[in-house]
Amino acid sequence: MAHNTALLIIDMINKMDFDGGEDLLKHTREITGPINHLRKEAKDKEMPVVYVNDNFGLWQDNVDELMEECKQGPGKEIIEEVLPVEDDYFIIKPKHSGFFGTQLSILLEELEVKNLILTGVAGDICILFTANDAYMREYDLWVPEDCVASEQMDDNDNALKIIKRSLFANVKPTSEASVDDAF
Repeated sequence: MAHNTALLIIDMINKMDFDGGEDLLKHTREITGPINHLRKEAKDKEMPVVYVNDNFGLWQDNVDELMEECKQGPGKEIIEEVLPVEDDYFIIKPKHSGFFGTQLSILLEELEVKNLILTGVAGDICILFTANDAYMREYDLWVPEDCVASEQMDDNDNALKIIKRSLFANVKPTSEASVDDAF
């Protein structure tokens, strides 16, 4: 399955300098290890890794400038742990869903992707909305619960319940599923 699967890392390049950012940062620290584990597995299997990230209102900046700006905030330690490498893709999104107003659909079609692994923040907003749009486009989904964080754990858990029940996604943690058996 790895040949038609992509790993999406959503909004992990994040300044986290907003109301609730401290809580999100605390919960995000818990998911960087599992995300990096998945990223290594994806690289080993030659799967595409796609960063899908908010532009934070920086409409005229490029990816490097966006990352440098975000490193000025409390989220710097997380950014340093999950920095994209040269062969990763990077898509800047203007709103909550990774599909809205972006080239993500075109990229995934070009890469012949049928399965998506969604990771990152915030589970109750950007992950949920991206998962919904992916489901509407008929992608099979794995949203590992140990790779998704929100400001509030209850909100994160509720989003994962919706993703599992309504979008028919696998939400097993990386300790119980892998790229080879998640779909």
